Amino acid sequence: MPDSYAYLGIHFIFSTKDRVSLISDEIKSRLFPYIGGIIKSLNCIPIEINGMADHIHLFCLLSREISTSDFMRVVKSKSSKWINETFKCNPKFQWQDGYGAFTVSKSSENRIIEYIKNQDEHHKKKIFQYEYIEFLKSYNIKYDKGYLWK
Repeated sequence: MPDSYAYLGIHFIFSTKDRVSLISDEIKSRLFPYIGGIIKSLNCIPIEINGMADHIHLFCLLSREISTSDFMRVVKSKSSKWINETFKCNPKFQWQDGYGAFTVSKSSENRIIEYIKNQDEHHKKKIFQYEYIEFLKSYNIKYDKGYLWK
């Protein structure tokens, strides 16, 4: 085959350090477009970005030329640097070390997009920790409860 083709739809979930509610509405309104720009700079396609004061969901089409770990390292490092420089956060803004990366089939795209768009409504019923564990369970990902929130 002379060329390579891939559809790599990934739903990423990541939180602020210690899940501290540091992402204000003011930060959100500028952060999500900024993250979209980072994603585009990596030759990936941002589809939907939204979140709460303590975590973010983003759905994108990952380039076949970047690993999920490199993608998240760049998105998190550039966005946290930008937040600290732009908003002079005190305490210093940081992302949690880990993240969730869940594949999304083409047929499930619309469901994930709507889910991410409706985070405010969703989190009136369910806190982040329960939501995240549900994702891990639905993908049959084994996890250590003692390490999950450190």
